[in-house]
Amino acid sequence: MTAEVDLVIRGGRVVNAGWSGQADVLIGAGRVIGVVEPGTRPAGAGQPDVVDAGGKLVLPGGVDPHCHVGFTSGDFTSLDDYRQATTAALFGGTTTIVDFAIPGPGERPADAAARQQAKAALGLCDAALHGCVVEWDPTVPGQLRDMVASGIRTVKMFTTYRGETMANEDTILRVMRTLAELDAMVVIHCEANHIIELAQGESAARQAIGAASLPATRPELAESASVAEVLAIAESVGAPVYFVHQSTPAVVDLVQEARARGVRAWSESVTHHLVLDEGRYDGDNPERYVCCPPLRSPATVAGLRQRLAMGQIDTVGSDHCCYDIAQKTVHAHDVRIMPNGLPGVETRLPVLFSEFVATGLITPERFVAVTSANPARLNGLYPRKGVIAAGSDADIIILDTGPLSTVDSARLHMATDYTPYQDLPVRGRVDTVIVAGRPVIDHGVLLDPEPRGRALAGDPLFAPARRDS
Repeated sequence: MTAEVDLVIRGGRVVNAGWSGQADVLIGAGRVIGVVEPGTRPAGAGQPDVVDAGGKLVLPGGVDPHCHVGFTSGDFTSLDDYRQATTAALFGGTTTIVDFAIPGPGERPADAAARQQAKAALGLCDAALHGCVVEWDPTVPGQLRDMVASGIRTVKMFTTYRGETMANEDTILRVMRTLAELDAMVVIHCEANHIIELAQGESAARQAIGAASLPATRPELAESASVAEVLAIAESVGAPVYFVHQSTPAVVDLVQEARARGVRAWSESVTHHLVLDEGRYDGDNPERYVCCPPLRSPATVAGLRQRLAMGQIDTVGSDHCCYDIAQKTVHAHDVRIMPNGLPGVETRLPVLFSEFVATGLITPERFVAVTSANPARLNGLYPRKGVIAAGSDADIIILDTGPLSTVDSARLHMATDYTPYQDLPVRGRVDTVIVAGRPVIDHGVLLDPEPRGRALAGDPLFAPARRDS
């Protein structure tokens, strides 16, 4: 039996990755009941609530595929919990986050995953999870099977951060092969650690190891060398692989070349690599822009932006790490020990829309693909998330394309005191956010602060119907 319609979104232009047009959206019991001709009268005797989207875009809520919540690295832990991170996400138009379960010292990957999954209930929106493996041992195959059975379809690995999260090539190969048999895949941070350590040593010898010198300590070559090696491993065992935060056109091209050979490989970029460049390290506060990989040269950023416009980047995440100015400053003299990462879960959609859609570089449909539909597909969440269609979760945002404003940390909701986009002009505004059929944000006001987040279980990634991602 069809659910009773309890909410109608009228007058807007509905935008999915594969279609857009004037339509009304009928919602009931937290799901989309239908996308119908404008003015269609819902069946039934009730009088549904109406949200007026006249002259605005009606989009699937954003799915952020790369979001670290309460993340510990070295001596530092990012400052947000699930409630804070998801509140900020909603104000920025993201209605699903994908977090990471990175094991602490001596912690089993499966235990880290269970620990992090339990936090989802504290959030204002739903959350999925990437597992993580650092070192292979005889228990890992069973742990991977348990994680996949619980709905975790992606497992993070690192080729850098020796002694902390770095995995060797044998571990990467074994995990890839095991996950391929389980219809799951590795997501991987690629920077060749030996090249980085050499560059860091040379920089330290020149007494140029502070935040302003970050680009020299993590060169583009380190990323290219690691991506090439990981692609070779994936190709050798027939495994899929997803590359996080690719920061240069050269590594995107490596993935495209591998795909042409039949390798199942995908490229993610993140907002700051597409919008900011290494000139930020020449300013007064270079530590506020320390991330890995680092911000690149203007020419490299231009090439990366072109790859997004050409359709060669599959997803755009935030790589959200919510450190504050004090944490970023305390060891700004040495990038080897200061925390890496930028806050961005709230600014991802507004900045990307302004930089790429409002300027005509990509279409609204392409915007939905890289920020919502493709992240949902590549985490086993589509079509529950990432599309406005009958049966999908009614996670929807209404975006006004007209307003012009500037980014200001004082008006944001992340648990930090700065943003790397401070004073950046932004065209467009998220007016309304609907989660599971409930309006939770309207014109900057949080209407419903009740935590109702769910830990999402992903479906198998590569069943035949899903090979269009």
